[in-house]
Amino acid sequence: MRQIICLAKNGRLSKASSQLVLTLLVGLVFVLAVAQSVPAQKYSGWSTPVNLGATINSASSDQGPAISKDGLTLYFHSNRPGGLGGFDIYVSQRASVDDAWGLPVNLGPIVNTVFDEGNPAFSRDGHSLFFQSIRPGGLGGIDLWLAYREHTHDDFDWQPSVNLGAGVNSTADDNAPSYLENDELGIAQLYFVSTRAGGLGGQDIYLSNQMPDGSFGPASVVADLSTPSTDSRPSIRHDGREIIFQSNRPGSLSALLDLWVATRASALDGWSTPVSLGPTINTTATENNANLSSDGNTLFFSSDRPGGLGGLDLYVTTRTKLHGQSGNVPTRTYRFKTTPADY
Repeated sequence: MRQIICLAKNGRLSKASSQLVLTLLVGLVFVLAVAQSVPAQKYSGWSTPVNLGATINSASSDQGPAISKDGLTLYFHSNRPGGLGGFDIYVSQRASVDDAWGLPVNLGPIVNTVFDEGNPAFSRDGHSLFFQSIRPGGLGGIDLWLAYREHTHDDFDWQPSVNLGAGVNSTADDNAPSYLENDELGIAQLYFVSTRAGGLGGQDIYLSNQMPDGSFGPASVVADLSTPSTDSRPSIRHDGREIIFQSNRPGSLSALLDLWVATRASALDGWSTPVSLGPTINTTATENNANLSSDGNTLFFSSDRPGGLGGLDLYVTTRTKLHGQSGNVPTRTYRFKTTPADY
């Protein structure tokens, strides 16, 4: 291309050569435009939610699901008998996505304490577990914590947890993490919820960028997603273009909590006006603590709707990608520092 441009400057192009250059330039512009414009993923509607059944759910409160990237491991928190504290984090596994879930097992004292732990969230590579806890050693109220494991298929390989620090934690309640490795922006980001002063309502959604040293920078409220009502427990799709959260804002079917969704054209843009997931998902009971699978096709959430086993139960709903919509975002390689040694 450099040679062609030089020839053009020297005025020595024939008519055929000029047409060739024009064709090449038009083609280049087209390729660049396509490379910069990745179509938004399109999905079908959500299916009727299904209760995960007595293997997972109990007469206690079972909520805060987190599904692994391969869909074979499910974390959640529960206050069922036999735990270490009020709420503990449990894990259930299955051999394939078509198999039934196994009996949940408490993650044990490396992750859980005699205090409350909950709302687990995985990093994309499965090495890191973000969660909330009210244990001692925090900055006040509920804080966000991080555990790391070397072996991603070993759910009992977690190392002692570390507090995420003052970038995200405050003297108020800071909880419900959702970690995004933003390939389009080139950094990792943490969405979470806080009751700190300066927000728009009682609970608002905040965003913190991870710094090169692995720590998290000062958090700011996400005004596109927050209102004077309760806005909590975000779950962001792996490409950063869809976020599902719970809210009791006007337009909800329940005065308690419904599930809402917002989207954006790219992970560099602001969020669309959130809309309710509607009556297929929401009821006049509570729907909350949603977690979107890595491929975006499956949504786990909690509800105390009639027909459950007691308290909040875990439910699942699915959708399919519409034909011809890849929604793939060109990925870059970054090292997202999520090990305790990075703090």
